Amino acid sequence: KASAERGIFMELEYKKAEKKDAETLIDIYNSAFYDDYIRFGKCPAYGRSKENMQKSIEEFAKIIAYNQQTAAGIISYQNKGNGEYYIGCLGVKKEYQGQGIGTALMKHFLSECSDWKEITLVTPKDKKENVRFYTERFGFKITGEENDENVTVCRFLLKR
Repeated sequence: KASAERGIFMELEYKKAEKKDAETLIDIYNSAFYDDYIRFGKCPAYGRSKENMQKSIEEFAKIIAYNQQTAAGIISYQNKGNGEYYIGCLGVKKEYQGQGIGTALMKHFLSECSDWKEITLVTPKDKKENVRFYTERFGFKITGEENDENVTVCRFLLKR
C-alpha cells in the first residue's frame, strides 16, 4: 500500500518491497552503508547479491521511501508477534541523508505497525549520529552492548 507524507523539502511515497524490488533495495543499501563498509571493514547491509536480498525480503518486511519516483530510503523490520518488532535496517541513500527521510521512514513505520508495544534494534556504538537519532529523536533506551566480530554494537529498546 502506498501512502505519502509531506516533508520539509519533499513529498515521500511509501511502498512495501516485493522480490522484484531486489535491485532497487541493493542500490539503496549500497549507497547508505558504503561508509560503514569502509569504516568497519564489513557491513552486512552492503554488497548483497540479488538472491540474498530476495531471501531477506521473505524474512523482513521492507518499506521503500520514494522521493519523486526515486527510491531514497528503506526501513526493514520483523514482526515478532504480540506487538514486538525488530528493526533490521534503516538506511537512506547518501545523496538524501540529512533531509529528514530517516525520520519520516521511522514515523511511517510506527504508524503502519500501530500495534507495537516493544521495538528493538542494534547499531554500531561509535556511530554517534545513529545513537542520537534513536535515543533523542525517538526515545529508545540503550539496553546493552555486544561485539559483532570487530564492531561493538548497542542494543536499543523502545517500549510503550
